[in-house]
Amino acid sequence: MLYAVDTGKKITKLPHKSDYVKWRKRISTDDYARVFARIRATIEGNEVNTAGWIPGSNWIGTPYEKIYYACGQNEIQAGLFFGLIVFKLFMDDEDTVWGFGRYEANGHTIRSMTYFKLNVDPKTLK
Repeated sequence: MLYAVDTGKKITKLPHKSDYVKWRKRISTDDYARVFARIRATIEGNEVNTAGWIPGSNWIGTPYEKIYYACGQNEIQAGLFFGLIVFKLFMDDEDTVWGFGRYEANGHTIRSMTYFKLNVDPKTLK
């Protein structure tokens, strides 16, 4: 579950949903499942995850390559779609409460969203 720390509200709506739906229609269910499984495996056990750092810079030969083709080989759209998939994964997680935001590293703004586990029982936020 996603929780907006600054507003104290549970997030239940996917931003840019029309883009997500458009791109999702262009990737097979099996390929989408492989993307989702790879993201889950990558974040497993992590307390903090920055979306843009999850897939690495070279998607060739990985499940993420299908995202690139679903977005018409547009790198910017592929990155946005990837970010929405990650957002949805954390939003739909019923077992863990995740905070999120945009932060800096080494004096530079991180372009993608960072998610962090909150020590909160999800049942208390429903």
